[in-house]
Amino acid sequence: MRLSKNQIFGGLAFVLAIFVAVPWLIVVSGRTDFYYTLTSVALLAVASAGVWLTFYIGRINIGQGAFALIGAYTSAVLVVKGGVSFWLSLPAAGLFAALISVLIGLPILRLRGVYFAMVTLVLTQVVTLATLALPITNGASGITSIPLPQAVSLFGITILPDFAQLADSKLAFYYTACLLMALTYLVLYRLVHSRLGHLCRSMQQNEELASSIGVNVAYIRVLVFAISSFFGGLGGAMFGAITQSVYPSTFQVIDSVNFMLYCFLGGLGYVFGPLLGTLVLYFGWDLLFQLKQYQLLVYSVVLIALIRFLPNGLLSIRLPKRSAK
Repeated sequence: MRLSKNQIFGGLAFVLAIFVAVPWLIVVSGRTDFYYTLTSVALLAVASAGVWLTFYIGRINIGQGAFALIGAYTSAVLVVKGGVSFWLSLPAAGLFAALISVLIGLPILRLRGVYFAMVTLVLTQVVTLATLALPITNGASGITSIPLPQAVSLFGITILPDFAQLADSKLAFYYTACLLMALTYLVLYRLVHSRLGHLCRSMQQNEELASSIGVNVAYIRVLVFAISSFFGGLGGAMFGAITQSVYPSTFQVIDSVNFMLYCFLGGLGYVFGPLLGTLVLYFGWDLLFQLKQYQLLVYSVVLIALIRFLPNGLLSIRLPKRSAK
C-alpha cells in the first residue's frame, strides 16, 4: 500500500497541528484547561475507532462503554493494588478487554446482527453491576488516589518523565493521548487496507457470499470485535490515569451510544470518520449548553437533519470544484 502525496502531506499537517500548533495556541491564550478537553476528545476518538471497526463488518456495537470501563478498572487494579507501572498496565488493560470480548463474542457473533446489537446494548450495564459487586473493584466507592504515571528509563536514559514531578501534567497527558490516538488511527488505516480489511469489506457486503468462497466469517467477527474492545480498553485506562480515579459510573450506557453516534456523524465509510465525529459532537454539545432547556431539543433536531441530509456523515461533504477560467 503506497500513500499518495496528498495523504502524506495531510498526515504531516495533522501531526504538526495537534503536537505543535494546538499547544502553542493554548499557551498564547492562557487557557490550559483546554488540554483536558482535547485530551478527552482524543481518548473518546480512540474508543470510537473500535466501534467503527465493528461497523466495518456490518455489526452494530452499542457496548464500547463496557470495555472502556473494564480497561479503566484493569489498569487501576494493577497500578494501585499490584504495584504495576501504568505503562505496563495500559496494554494489559486493552488485552484484558479484548479477552473478555472474545469470551462474549464466541457465542453471540454467530447470531444475526440484530441479536448482537441487543446483547451489546446491555453490556455496559452488566459491567457496571459487576464492578459494584466485586470486592477487587471496591464496589460503589471505586478506586481512587491512582498514582500518576511514573518515569520510564532505558539504559539510564529517561524515555518518559515522572508525571508527578512535572509542573503541569495536563500537557504530558495531552501529548500521550494524542500519540495514542495517532497510533490507533494509523493501525486502523493499515488494517482497513490490508488483506483482513478486504475480507471485512466482503463480509459487510454479503456474508453468505464471503463464506462460500472460504472466508471464516465467525473467526473474523471475533477477531475484529477483540481489536475493537482493545481500543476501548486503552481509552478507558487512560481516562482512569488522568482523573486518578475510576467508579462504576465512569462509563455508562449513554457513553456507549455516543461512541456509536460519533461514527455516524463523521461517516461510517471513512476511517477518520469517528475522529471528526467525536470532535464535532463533543464541542457541539458544549455550544448547545448555552440554550439551556432547549439543548436536547436542538441536539435531536440537528442529529435527525444530519442523518436525513448527510447519511454518509460529515466527511461525505464535497466542496464544489472551481471551474477553470
